[in-house]
Amino acid sequence: MRYVSTRGNGGLLGFCEAVETGLAPDGGLYVPEKLPSLKPLLEGDKAPAYPELCKAFFRLFATDIDPAVLDDCIDRAYARFDDPAIAPLRRLREDLFVLELFHGPTLAFKDFALQLLGNLYEAQIRRTGRPITVLGATSGDTGAAAIHGLLGRENVHTFILYPANGVSPLQERQMTCTGADNVFALAIKGTFDDAQSALKEVFGDPGFRAETGLSAVNSINLARVLAQCVYYLHAWWQLPPAARENLCYVVPTGNFGNILAGWWCEKMGLPEATFRIATNRNDILYRLFTTGRYELARVAPSTAPSMDIQVASNFERFLYYHEGGDPDRVRSIMSRFREDGRYHFEQFDRDRFSASRADDERIRHHIREVYREFGYLPDPHTACAFEDLPGEGTKVVLATAHPAKFPTVIEEAVGIHPTAPALEALKARQPRSFPLEPDPAAIKDFIRNHRTDSPS
Repeated sequence: MRYVSTRGNGGLLGFCEAVETGLAPDGGLYVPEKLPSLKPLLEGDKAPAYPELCKAFFRLFATDIDPAVLDDCIDRAYARFDDPAIAPLRRLREDLFVLELFHGPTLAFKDFALQLLGNLYEAQIRRTGRPITVLGATSGDTGAAAIHGLLGRENVHTFILYPANGVSPLQERQMTCTGADNVFALAIKGTFDDAQSALKEVFGDPGFRAETGLSAVNSINLARVLAQCVYYLHAWWQLPPAARENLCYVVPTGNFGNILAGWWCEKMGLPEATFRIATNRNDILYRLFTTGRYELARVAPSTAPSMDIQVASNFERFLYYHEGGDPDRVRSIMSRFREDGRYHFEQFDRDRFSASRADDERIRHHIREVYREFGYLPDPHTACAFEDLPGEGTKVVLATAHPAKFPTVIEEAVGIHPTAPALEALKARQPRSFPLEPDPAAIKDFIRNHRTDSPS
């Protein structure tokens, strides 16, 4: 299996090189040269265990990794999840299910990809002998999951950009209270979009990338989206056969990667489904999929901070397929968007997608109503998914985080203060973060000054 850039000038890479490179040198994102069929993974009478399903899936994509090494990476990635199902499917009523994606070490769906990515990096370093520098930007959960996926890895230094005052207090503590000398949480004076923009410029410097062995943990990294595909297959296997017809996956998303993974699965043979994009008040994706206009607006802080995003980086991967795999069209559209902050699609295929938007008041409303009706407590991001649910067919809501990560909002909504032992332990630790401007030169200087060729 080989991988190409959405913008056409990133070469033909194998899986390992595409993962190591992260952002393509032409500024595009890597995608499979050809999507394989997943139908063999959906055959049989018995649902496979999550790690076995993941192994079968990645054997289609990671064809340049020793299968024994790949299997070990996957086994270790999911050994620390606190539910034997890894991603259990909870039934709320006959036509409504919740796929819980928060049973990993940092209690968020990002653990599915980043626990695995940490193991893949470790295997890569053993194979090449080259240290790596990991750089990521986060609106909340990615940073914590990346850091905890890379803790204890030899020859890895991790730098995570996050918006100062733009993540929940517990999300920030998960990033700043590790006690690790080779982990650096950088509090950016700006928004997540500012951090992500600066990150892309840093990756656009080929000399700096070579100098530092730079690699990306954001969802611009191919492995991130592929790892998230697996839980869609897992959800399908867990559904009663009669519930697999007229199926809609309802996905809280800000950066589009969580829903792109499901859409890729459908293109590869997952039985036909629709996808509902659930946004908060920062609703660029809602506006895109209801009007065809991709247009920036001001980021407004919300009670669902991980979705406080206006530039959805994974949209470019969807755009590549929407434009028939034409990299010239992708380059043109992305250039226009970068210059004008907007792009209007005259013909935009929204056949498989719908969208909803929930402001802070509606988020609290859904937390109350879901708890009242079902005795189930969704976090603020998952609560967005309950806005205007489709009336017919089976709905599978993706629960993206544990409610204990957002205790203030939950307490305001239902008077309950949710807790989790892993989060309570953080409150006694001393945080360590570094304030920084979202300036590529400042970020590169910081990395040079705090990186060494061997771990501290």
